[in-house]
Amino acid sequence: MEGRYSLVERVAALLADEQGTLRKEAPYRVALCYPSPYHVGMSSLGYQAMYREIHSHPGATAERAFLPDDVEAYRRTRTPLFTFESQAPVSSFHMLAFSVAYELELSGLFSMLELSGIPLLKEERDERHPLVVAGGPLTFSNPDPLEPFVDVLVQGEADDLIHVLLEAAASMEKDALLTHLAGIPGFRVAGRGGQRYHVAKASDARLPARSAIVTPHTELRSMFLIEPERGCSRGCHYCVMRRTTNGGMRTVPPERVLSLIPEHAKRVGLVGAAVTDHPRIVELLRTLVDSGREVGVSSLRADRLTQELVDQLRRGGATNLTVAADGASQRMRDLVDRKHSEEQIIRAANFAKTAGMRQLKVYNVVGLPLEEDVDIDELARFTVELSKILPVALGVAPFVAKRNTPLDGAPFAGIREVEGRLERLRRGLKGRAEVRPTSARWAWVEYMLAQCGPEAGLAAMDAWKAGGSFAAFKRAFQERNCQPYLARRVEDGRRRPTEWPRVENVAPHYV
Repeated sequence: MEGRYSLVERVAALLADEQGTLRKEAPYRVALCYPSPYHVGMSSLGYQAMYREIHSHPGATAERAFLPDDVEAYRRTRTPLFTFESQAPVSSFHMLAFSVAYELELSGLFSMLELSGIPLLKEERDERHPLVVAGGPLTFSNPDPLEPFVDVLVQGEADDLIHVLLEAAASMEKDALLTHLAGIPGFRVAGRGGQRYHVAKASDARLPARSAIVTPHTELRSMFLIEPERGCSRGCHYCVMRRTTNGGMRTVPPERVLSLIPEHAKRVGLVGAAVTDHPRIVELLRTLVDSGREVGVSSLRADRLTQELVDQLRRGGATNLTVAADGASQRMRDLVDRKHSEEQIIRAANFAKTAGMRQLKVYNVVGLPLEEDVDIDELARFTVELSKILPVALGVAPFVAKRNTPLDGAPFAGIREVEGRLERLRRGLKGRAEVRPTSARWAWVEYMLAQCGPEAGLAAMDAWKAGGSFAAFKRAFQERNCQPYLARRVEDGRRRPTEWPRVENVAPHYV
C-alpha cells in the first residue's frame, strides 16, 4: 500500500498546482485519457478543449488520466490506473476517451489499457467493460491502426461530435449505440460501415478552443492556450492540415479571443496551424503584451513576419525565433508548395537579431521523394549563411508521408539514406549550427503506422508486448505482413502539379 500511496501523492501534488480544475458530479462519467505523460497531455489544446466540452454537457463529467511517467511503478505495486480528480480506477468509468496525437502514442494507449485491467482488443471486451473511444489529431490522417482496440473512432474536429456521442452513449446499450453511431458522419465503427477517412468540421460557434486548466508542469509552463484561428489556407504537400482538409482557415476576432482569456493567465499561447496568417495577429499580440502578459505563438511563417510582429514577440518574453523551412533547398520547397524563399528566412533572422533575440530555430525535413545530395548541400550552405546573422539550431525530421495529403503513398527514403543525408549535412555545416535530428529508425516506424491499415496496429501491439524496441517493431511488421499502400492522396491543386512517386497500390483486404 505504501507504493500506491506515493503514486497518489505525486498526482495530488500536480493537482495542487493547477488553476481551473473542473469538478462535477454527473450520472455519465468519462475518463479522458492521454497516452503520453501529464506534462505532454496538458500542453495539448485539443485534449483540454475536450475536457471543457464534456464538462459543459448536461449529465456528463470528465476526469483525466495520463500515461504514468513510471509505468513500472504501477505494475510493481499492482496499482490500477486512476484518474487525477478523484483517484478512481479508470475501469470504473462508463467511457474511456483517448486523445491520440500521433502514431507512436499507440504504445501509450496499450499501457494505459493494461494498467486499467481492460483487454486491449475490442473483441475481447464485453458489456462489463467501459466503451473505448479514440479521437484527436491522428484521425485527420490515418486512424486505421487504432481500429482493433477502440469501439468508436471520432474522426476530425470533435467539438460538436463529443456531444452527439455523450447523448447517445448515456441512453443506449452498447450494440445499439455502435450501430447508431456508424450511420453518423464523423464516427467510424469497424465492421458496421461508416465513412473511412472522414474529417468532421466543428461549427464556428464552438470556436475558439481554449485551455480549461493552467499548470506549471507542462511543456509550455503555466501557459493558457487559445486558438485565434483554426485550419490553414495553404497547400503544403506534406501537411495534414492543408487547405483541402477542412475548408481552409477560419479566424476568430481578436475581441473574442481577448474576452475568453482569464485574468489569472499571465502567459498566453496562441495556437493554430497558421497563426501568423491571421489578418489581425499584430494587433492581438500588441494588446496582450500591453496588458503585461507573456505571449507565445505556434507556427510562425517566415513570409508573414514583420519587424513589428517580431518586436511584439520579444516584448512578450520570446528569446528565440522559430520558423519552418520544410525543404532542404528552394527546389524542394517549390515542389512541396511551401511558399518560403531564402530571402524571407534571412529577413526573419534579421528581424530576430534587431529585436534582441538570442537564437534562430529552423525546422526542416529531409528524405522527401526526388531529393538529391545537391539539395542537402544547399541546406548546409544556407544554414551557414543564416548563422552569420544569429546562432542557428536546426531541427531536422525525416519525411513521413501522411494520408489526406498529395504525398500520401510516397515511399520512405530509407533509414540508411536518411542517416547518410544527416551526416552529409553535419559535414557541410562544419560546426556552424546545432543539428537536432529526429531518429530515422523511429520515423520509419511512424511511416509504417501512417501508411498501413489495422494490421499495423496489431503489429504495434505485438512489438509493445515484446518490449517496444525498434527491432521488435521491425519483426512485428514483417510477421503481420504490413504493406504500405496508396489510400487517400488528395489533389495538388496547382496548374502544374508535382508528380510524386508512390508505392505499389496494394488493395487492403479489409476495405
